Amino acid sequence: MCLDLALLAAHITDMSSSSTLTPFTYPRVGIGVMILREGKVLLGRRKGSHGAGDYSFPGGHFELNESFEASALREIVEECGEGLKIKNLRFICCANFRKEYTPKHYVQVGFAADWVAGEAINTEPEKLENWGWYDLNKLPTPLFAPARVMVELFQKGEVYQDQ
Repeated sequence: MCLDLALLAAHITDMSSSSTLTPFTYPRVGIGVMILREGKVLLGRRKGSHGAGDYSFPGGHFELNESFEASALREIVEECGEGLKIKNLRFICCANFRKEYTPKHYVQVGFAADWVAGEAINTEPEKLENWGWYDLNKLPTPLFAPARVMVELFQKGEVYQDQ
């Protein structure tokens, strides 16, 4: 890939001169965790404006000064409660969502983990209808785009997608 560094520098300068940053003027980083249990994955049905009605993995926004692992673990506890125990947290993919939810732009960092014990409880009923375990080969629809891409890349053994 050949980059025009002068054009890139001009673009960065242009972006930095903007005095107002909103979720629509820069990409956000999302974290998702596909928790596996005997051939099934944990999914919840989203509420709210971003992906409402879609099924998604536990996850959320990457926060300032967090490690990826800390972010993934925090999101699991925040959304599923402290009783859900996992092991073998591992990176599975990174995907760029420039078009799926325009004008929002997200970069998704996806992880997988193995279930150990406990059940997910809905700790954020204002954001989620419920949690359930679904067969990895018979997933409910519609799937939240980042979750759909995480599954596709996981099943193909690929780690990157740029949409």
